[in-house]
Amino acid sequence: MNTATTPSAPVPAGDYVHGYSPREGRRLGDQADILAQLLHGGTAYPAGSRVLELGCGIGAQTVHLLRSSPQAHIVAVDRSEESLAQARSRVAGFASHAQVEWHRADVYDLPFADGEFDHVFVCFVLEHLPDPRRALTGLRRVLRPGGTVTVIEGDHGSAFFHPDSASARSAIDCQVRLQAAAGGDAQLGRRVQPLLAGAGYDEVTVRPLTVYADGTRPALVEGFTRNTFIAMVASVRDKALAASLTTTAEWEQGIADLRRTAEVDGTFHYTFFKGVAVNPPSRARN
Repeated sequence: MNTATTPSAPVPAGDYVHGYSPREGRRLGDQADILAQLLHGGTAYPAGSRVLELGCGIGAQTVHLLRSSPQAHIVAVDRSEESLAQARSRVAGFASHAQVEWHRADVYDLPFADGEFDHVFVCFVLEHLPDPRRALTGLRRVLRPGGTVTVIEGDHGSAFFHPDSASARSAIDCQVRLQAAAGGDAQLGRRVQPLLAGAGYDEVTVRPLTVYADGTRPALVEGFTRNTFIAMVASVRDKALAASLTTTAEWEQGIADLRRTAEVDGTFHYTFFKGVAVNPPSRARN
């Protein structure tokens, strides 16, 4: 496994509203594992192809890329050296001889040659960027003509549940507002198609990927409702209180009501959006 990391210090591209705590690292791992079949289904890259994973974070998605495309050459990029260190460790524990190259770089200033990659994979990254269209447009430079880009994003507007609760919806809205204040968009999933088309890609296809959990699906209740979604919302508690978006009593009620949806008679629904598009072979790049 190639563990080299480029030394250049990146320029910040946007704040990660959830932070970089060990708890957040565990949540990202739980999320990737419970959703692997849903999100990575149909995504496999040929042997020898060069695949850029943009915003690899702690490597939670990288191990699933390696599982589905073991002979591809993965080039993983993130702006956080700490996250890259965790990603290297995670991948080493999964497949010590995997072909992974690590780079610390900024999404808007990628240190790669024109057309260097056959495919690009972007998962849960655009939602944190102040200018996702610019990022997608820039990716066309390093993606060979005819190469593909895969984008996966969630949309907090797709979260609905039983028992319904205004307090629970208010807690979710706190994260939406905090992410917007940081320059991101927690409801970006609905924008995947127009963003790809607006960035100049052809053959844009977007599919909704729905997660539904109830008492008959205990693995999803635990892995997604509790350990992914509720944990994600709960992680912004201190920021929401500091920004005066809620009170302590209101917040605690909202989180309690969200947890109520994970009980045996509760239900929870959420939709991710997966877009695949092609870098046009002849059109002038924007």
